[in-house]
Amino acid sequence: FPRYALHFVIQSGISYYIMIIIGVENMHKYCFVFALGYLTVCQITRVYIFDYGQYSADFSGPMMIITQKITSLAFEIHDGMFRKSEDLTPSQRCLAVRRMPSLLEYLSYNCNFMGILAGPLCSYKDYITFIEGRSYQLQQSEANGKEDTKYEQTDPSPNIAVAQKLLICGLSLLFHMTITKTLPVEYNIDDNFRATASWPVRFFYLYVSLMAARPKYYFAWTLADAINNAAGFGFRGYDKNGATRWDLISNLRIQQIEFSTSFKMFLDNWNIQTALWLKRVCYERATFSPTIQTFILSAIWHGVYPGYYLTFLTGVLMTLAARAIRNNIRHHFVESPAVKVCYDIITWMATQVAISYTVVPFVLLSVKPSFTFYSSCYFCLHIASILVLLVFPLKRTQKGSKTHESIQPVWSKKLEEENLLQKNSFSATNNSFSQKREITCRYQALKE
Repeated sequence: FPRYALHFVIQSGISYYIMIIIGVENMHKYCFVFALGYLTVCQITRVYIFDYGQYSADFSGPMMIITQKITSLAFEIHDGMFRKSEDLTPSQRCLAVRRMPSLLEYLSYNCNFMGILAGPLCSYKDYITFIEGRSYQLQQSEANGKEDTKYEQTDPSPNIAVAQKLLICGLSLLFHMTITKTLPVEYNIDDNFRATASWPVRFFYLYVSLMAARPKYYFAWTLADAINNAAGFGFRGYDKNGATRWDLISNLRIQQIEFSTSFKMFLDNWNIQTALWLKRVCYERATFSPTIQTFILSAIWHGVYPGYYLTFLTGVLMTLAARAIRNNIRHHFVESPAVKVCYDIITWMATQVAISYTVVPFVLLSVKPSFTFYSSCYFCLHIASILVLLVFPLKRTQKGSKTHESIQPVWSKKLEEENLLQKNSFSATNNSFSQKREITCRYQALKE
């Protein structure tokens, strides 16, 4: 990045200075506004001055990850050093940071070599626990559910997990460099194609062209995960068969993405760590319309292309409509296995088309081609979503006990339980008392 790498240090350094001088009561707000604002200014400069519409490995990519780290850590310190424990959710309580990081710890967390290029985001506690060499011991002790467990001092090997992920990277890259170029998303707005192709053909091409656009993300995120694993970071304990799990900071689950049968299932398995960040800094803390606020924050964080905002605003409609349909209809089709299979097939097809329809502007970037596509489809899914919301009532639940409105960006109940049970969010001290106290915290949080 040559001189542009200075932005990483400047953004992190000023944020740390804000944390020191503002104090724990309000620093999370100032850090959030500064870090996101600084990122936005850099994105505006890159997009509208240098290379509009070009996907390049520029400095704003790492800054997006650093922004996540700055803001999430600021909220975790605020939770740990200012708010009362009883006011925190179980996940906030276990991720709360009880002391101010040193400058070395702060810069190491934000700019470490493992995650500087493509992340993924990890919690500060997980990172410090790994750096101090306590992650394997704590994970093995916790995996057995006993505080006084005797465990081996050998470190589990990441070699198999890294090899598997590198194989996925190779296949994804091969697919992207061969198939993707023959199925451009831009062909969806080709005048001849729109004039001559039937609706089934158009929707089929919409699906396959957007499916072909996903492997580049599979490649980048899986490679980032493998890099962290190769360094020893990402160990999550053992499964019921005793096999090691290296998915602590994994960012996607490809099989669940490609075979998702609901909008929420797709979101639950796509860009997982970013969705957890959105949940922690926005969704849980929003005082009104958390779904809409979370989608808007996601659009701002992604960049300044108009297509991003069209995608996420469309996503709000799709998310609420999908939740309304699932809440009001699904229970009629799950009693009979044969009927449920048919229902799953239909919902899979509907989900894939809806996802593809929603993210077209995200790929096309500009307003004109995006509206060309939507107008050629007569805004059919927008209208259908609005009609669904008018016909089917949305179930209202109390904030705090609800199952996170459907954007709940990718934090499913199952994933939350696993994270609370297994994620190694421990205090920065090395004594055994602190380790036991954190383990107890996890099981109390899961019980809550």
